Amino acid sequence: MKMKFISNLLISKCRYIILLLVLAIFTFSCGSHQIKEDKGFKELFNGKNLDGWVGNKDSYKAIDGMIVVDPNGGGSGGNLLTSNEYSDFILRFEFQLTPGGNNGLGIHAPLKGDVAYLGKELQILDNTAEKYANLKPYQYHGSVYGIIPAKRGYLNPVGEWNQQEVHVQGSKIQIILNGTSIVDADFLEASKNGTLDKKDHPGLQRSKGHIGFLGHGDIVRFRNIAIKDLSTN
Repeated sequence: MKMKFISNLLISKCRYIILLLVLAIFTFSCGSHQIKEDKGFKELFNGKNLDGWVGNKDSYKAIDGMIVVDPNGGGSGGNLLTSNEYSDFILRFEFQLTPGGNNGLGIHAPLKGDVAYLGKELQILDNTAEKYANLKPYQYHGSVYGIIPAKRGYLNPVGEWNQQEVHVQGSKIQIILNGTSIVDADFLEASKNGTLDKKDHPGLQRSKGHIGFLGHGDIVRFRNIAIKDLSTN
């Protein structure tokens, strides 16, 4: 009886050790996948200051590892753009909206002028705010302003952090919000019969420019901003 008990105990210990080994291999595999996944990405924001950025540094401030729009800053938010220009890329970032928050992600942007028309603006917006209930489809979060409407219903509740990934290659764009693709289209194809807002968008012909945030004076927070430059690969 005693030998049987010892035998069962040894079997249990062996099973426990095997389980630990399987978990260790799984963890290592996931970790390796994450490292491989992040290969080639470069931080755009160092978490400490706005080095590498140009524009309205009165309204945009580096606070506790975040870029935060200060509503008391000058220029009602204004633009904060990367000092470098990018053509084809994958951009990753996280953002946190406040009630009624409104901002934008500019891509292929010039340093001066309205990026929504002279570059391309991807909406960053609290879709649930009552004041935005009657917007046009191309004005809600993730939409390419005036050009391509985004799918709705994938933002986290206001106050929670959202993860967004933007893929741009040639005239094609994909926007992934919290793991769901909300835009997958072609700028030129979408506008070949005219733009949805019926306005001129010369920025559709731009294939290179700055990336950045286009504020409206609302408090919005950004963090973990990184880019993979596909034009150099």
